[in-house]
Formats: sequence, structure tokens, C-alpha cells
Amino acid sequence: MSLTAAPDPAELVAWYADMGITEALDEAPHDQFSEPSHFAQPQPASDAPRARPTLPPRAGQAPVAIMRPNAAAATAPDDATLSARVLAQEATTLEALKEALAKFEGCALKATAKNLVFADGNPAGRVMIVGEAPGADEDRIGLPFVGRSGQLLDRMLAAIGLSRKDDVYIANLLPWRPPGNRTPTPQEVAICLPFIQRQIQLADPDILICIGGPSAQGLLGLSGILASRGKWLEYDTGTRRIRAMATLHPAYLLRQPLQKRLAWRDMRALKAALTAAGAPEQTAAQRVE
Repeated sequence: MSLTAAPDPAELVAWYADMGITEALDEAPHDQFSEPSHFAQPQPASDAPRARPTLPPRAGQAPVAIMRPNAAAATAPDDATLSARVLAQEATTLEALKEALAKFEGCALKATAKNLVFADGNPAGRVMIVGEAPGADEDRIGLPFVGRSGQLLDRMLAAIGLSRKDDVYIANLLPWRPPGNRTPTPQEVAICLPFIQRQIQLADPDILICIGGPSAQGLLGLSGILASRGKWLEYDTGTRRIRAMATLHPAYLLRQPLQKRLAWRDMRALKAALTAAGAPEQTAAQRVE
């Protein structure tokens, strides 16, 4: 991008996206550096209440106080994790779990996300896929894996005869998007972990597929996705032990196309496992009924 000429709008938007700037805060831009600062506050007297900082006023408007609606900021991580465990265990259905997540205020990501991204697909499917966290497209629509990586995932599943609608249930380790699509912190994972664990238990799949490093580490305790992918493990849902495997995230495959060969091996292993297990006693539709 040239510094002497006016930047191309498309290049500017792409640069903003790369920097993690994906949301507009106002309809028109404001040059905050050309206006006097309204954030500098005189030091209050010893016991005087501290004045709340304000945004620069616009013509005909009074200064607007800056609010910080982060309910999780007042919640200690251990308290938030304990609260998550209690709420998750109280939910006896997937719908009740979704409602509990919607009411949960212990994770700071909720304050910056647009939507709760709970799940997609068939809850009665034999395979449950758990990704990392929603991206920008998922946050906007409210469903997991709907962007470019989701389209690739659908093609990968179709290659082994599976469909999102009928055969798999898809969720994420975290139901809210981290700002700028950053990697979730260990604290955020710990707080949200009871919900996804309960979601897996309630869905009761035959096979669990963890997509990406954070999901594999959070649910299966694996480190290094390239070294740990493609290996069958056991996952304890709390009611039974099921087969589980980690594989590469489609977003990584879009950046590293040569690694698709590894993901294809994992998909073939999944197909072989489903074939070896044979047809379930009940179809997915019957399990829902």
C-alpha cells in the first residue's frame, strides 16, 4: 500500500481485516488526533469519585460517557469456571444448554461477539465435530463453519459420504468469537470447557473429531496438532467412552494446501471407522424421535 497516494479502498479493507479490525464503530470516520483529548481527566481528590471518561462530543450533542459492559471483568476466573460447571450440569437437553450459555456472563468474549454460535447439523448424527471458535462469518450468522473453511469442511465430509445436515453435529470449543480471530486464551478455554463437554455428553455421538490445535488440546489433552492428528483415542463423555481423533483445521488447509493430503488420510480413517462399526441399531432420524 503506497503512503504517498490515496490507498485503494479494497486494499485498505483487506489491511484492516488482517489487523483484526472487522467492525465499524460509527457511520462516519472521525480523526481523533485532530480534536482535543476528552479522555484526560484531572486527578480526583483523595476520596472524590473518579469521573467517567467521555467520548468527544459531536455538534449539537453532549459528551457520551464511555461504558464498559463487561460483566466477566467482575468475575474471578475460578468463580466463572465453577458457575459454568453448575449451569452446564443443570441443562438436561441441548436446547436447555443453549439457553444456559445465552444467560452466562462469565466469559468476556460474550461482550465483543455479535452472536452466540452454538451448533449446526444433526444432533443425532454418529459423528460430532468440535472446532476452535467462531470466525467473522460464523459470528455474523450465528452458525459454526459457514465461511470458506466451513465450505471446505463440507466438501471433505461429502468426499466420504457424510453431510452436515444428516450425519454430523458441529460445534466449537468456544461459542463466542475472539476479537480479530485470535487464538483463545487458556483462561477462556477453561471457562467454556464445561459447556462443550456437556454438549458432547448430551449429543452422545459415536465418534468425536476435534478440528485444530485448541480443540484437540482442550478436549483430548494433545499438544502439536501435526504430530497428534490422525491417531485414534478414547474420550470419556461421562456416560460412556467413545472413539476420538484430532485433525487439521480447514482454515489451516486453506493456507497450507499441501497439507490436505494429511486431512484426507484422517477423513479416510473416519470413514473406515464408521464402516467397521456397521450400521447403528437406530437411524439418526429414529434417535431424534
